[in-house]
Amino acid sequence: MKKTPVINSNISRVIAEMGHFDKLSIGDAGMPVPRDTEKIDLAVTNGTPSFMDVLNNVLTELEVQRIYLAEEIKTENPTILKEIQDRLPDTPITFIPHTEMKKELSNCHAFIRTGEMTPYANILLESNVVF
Repeated sequence: MKKTPVINSNISRVIAEMGHFDKLSIGDAGMPVPRDTEKIDLAVTNGTPSFMDVLNNVLTELEVQRIYLAEEIKTENPTILKEIQDRLPDTPITFIPHTEMKKELSNCHAFIRTGEMTPYANILLESNVVF
C-alpha cells in the first residue's frame, strides 16, 4: 500500500503521468467538464469532500509552479481565494475569466470534482519539475 497521502488510484496515476507545464484541475461540484477531459469524481454529498481538502491532498504529491484562478473568485468567493493564497503563498497566480478557465479544462490531464458548493472554487495547477 502507498505510504503517501494520495491514495486515490486515479489521482495518483494522473500526477505520476504529468510532466513540466502539464495541468491538473480541481473544482466545485458544478464545473462543466469537457467530454474529452478525464473527470475524477470524488463528490459524495453537498460539501464532501471540500475543495480545500482535495487541494491539500493533491499538493502533497504535485510540484506546482503556477496556479490559475477565475477572476470572479476575487469578489464571489474571497474566502476560498484567501485559503488558496495561504496554502500556496509563494506560487504565482494568474487570474483569468471563468469562461476561459472552462475552455482550459480541455488542456488538463484531468479534472477532480469535489463536493464543494461555493462559487468559483476551481483551480488549474501547472506542474513544475522537482530538480
